[in-house]
Parts: sequence; structure tokens; C-alpha cells
Amino acid sequence: MGIQPAKKEGKKFANIIPTDAAGLGRMLPILREYMLNKEENVPKKTLGPFKTDAALYSTPPATGLRITWIGHSSIIIEIDGKRLLTDPVWSQRVSFTQRMGPKRFFDAPLSLNQLPHIDAVISSHDHYDHLDENTIKYLATKNIPFICSLGIGRYLRKWGVKTVTELNWGDSTTLGHLTITAAPARHFSGRGLFNRDETLWSSFVIKGPQHNIYFGADSGPSPSFKDIGDAFGPFDLTMLEVGAYGKYWPDIHMGPDNATNAHLALKGEIMMPIHWGTFNLAPHAWYEPAEKVINYAAQKGISLFMPSPGTPTEVSENLISNWWTPYMSL
Repeated sequence: MGIQPAKKEGKKFANIIPTDAAGLGRMLPILREYMLNKEENVPKKTLGPFKTDAALYSTPPATGLRITWIGHSSIIIEIDGKRLLTDPVWSQRVSFTQRMGPKRFFDAPLSLNQLPHIDAVISSHDHYDHLDENTIKYLATKNIPFICSLGIGRYLRKWGVKTVTELNWGDSTTLGHLTITAAPARHFSGRGLFNRDETLWSSFVIKGPQHNIYFGADSGPSPSFKDIGDAFGPFDLTMLEVGAYGKYWPDIHMGPDNATNAHLALKGEIMMPIHWGTFNLAPHAWYEPAEKVINYAAQKGISLFMPSPGTPTEVSENLISNWWTPYMSL
């Protein structure tokens, strides 16, 4: 089966298989779980500070593929001569207001005014931990083109972005010699109670003349991973979410076990765990995704790439920095 475009039910986009997105009917058990939860959701020790040496960007990566993990799903990707930025979030809180909501565990290791030249920004979906108004308003002043899922353009244009390319699943655009293709994800969208699923959520295939990589953004377990692997794989690197999982929303976030399974279905060579260690978005301990993904990867013969926050790092096999272990309370 190839990559089919996303379809709508009325004005709302739909997943390819039935999906429980943990709506209002799940709120009471979720709140009860949080109230009774005793896990270390927020680090007891202050993380960092982590700092990026911006001078490193003046030298291209020798291998042609270098990653700087800013935190969560914000990544500077240097691939085959181009530099991309995914789901940029520099704000202190991922919320409708900076007065409340999940707060960063550590400051972004590179300030916005230190960013190197960015050739394009990829925006996967409209949730606050992926689409940050304040960050985008700053990036808009730099006239950086944005590549995004269908419907996200209305936010981007409102915040000042001039060049926007919106993609449905299966659609592609080019950036020099790169081809960027939107692919399915199993998730949902909405920045409020009354606009759920009116914009699309996507993952992205990024293919250059030397490297082929996959940015998974947010997704629950899905048969689409095999379809994407068959259509676009194998991948030199998959970037897959391993955090923010919970028993009341198994359809919309994977967790380490399902993420490692997705990597195998995608025909990935090296896996980078993302979407963890930056915000308190789930009942598990803040460091648990990292510890669990290492165990699952070892069981399944998967090579992990886990650089320290803010450190520009060329992609290589079995690079596990263990940056989080000094901060764990055990």
C-alpha cells in the first residue's frame, strides 16, 4: 500500500485507523492519575545549563549529516548542505499563555539570535509543544520559508511568515537538492476545545543526494510506519517520539517499545529518540523514556543516537551520551 492523502470527515481530518485521542471523556481518569502520581515528572535537580557553540556551524559536517537537539521535537538538522529546523519551541512554557502550563526543564541551549542560517522550518502540527507563536514570530522576521501540514499556514501567515508550503500526506516539495515529503502520523490537532482536527498532523521524509532521514513528530502506533518504510526507506536516521506516553492515550503517543518497533518497520539504520526530557506532559518520570528506550533497543538490535542537548553532533551508530543520568533521583 502506498501513501494515501489524508481525508476529512466533514471539516475534520481523520486518522487512517480508528483512534482515541483522549478527549473530554478521558479527563477525569487522567486528572485522577496525575493527582495520585508519585513519579518524578519534573527533575529535582536543575538541568543544564546546556550551551551550543554556534561557531561550529561555520564548518560543514564531514559526513553531511549533523544534528543539534534543542530539546523535545526542536532539532537543527544539517543534511547534504542544507540546514532545517523542526517544530521550533523556544518559549518557557508550552501553553496558550506564558503564565501557566508545562515549563521547560532547561533553557534552549542556543538563543534565537544565535541561530545559524536556516534554509527552511518544518512544522508538523499545531499543538503548543510543536507550534510556538513567540518563536515563529521571531523566525518570521528572518524570512525563512516554512513547510507544514495542511491548515497550519493560517497560523504561520497570521504570525508574519511570508513563504509557506502546505502539504497533505504524500505531497512533496523541494529545497535545492532535498526532497521533503509529508507522510502519515496517528495523532490529532487543535489549540483549543473547539477546533480539534481542523488542521493536519504529519511526519516528514527528508531525502538528499547522500542521506535519507525521517522526522516522526508525534504519532501513536500505526501501520503507516511499514507503508512509509516500504515507499521511502531505508532511512539513515529516524527521529521518533519516545516520551509523553500514558495508559489513557495509547493511540496518540508511542512510548519506547512502540517507537523502537516503528523504527524497524521504517527500515531505519539509526534511531534518535525525541519528544522527551524537556516538558512535563505525562505521568511517567522525566527520564524514564530514555532509560526504557535503551533497554528496548538493546533487545531489538537497534543502534541509538542520543546526543547531549545543544551539542552539534554528526550522526553515528550507538552514540549514547547519557547526559541525563547525573540528574536522576533514584
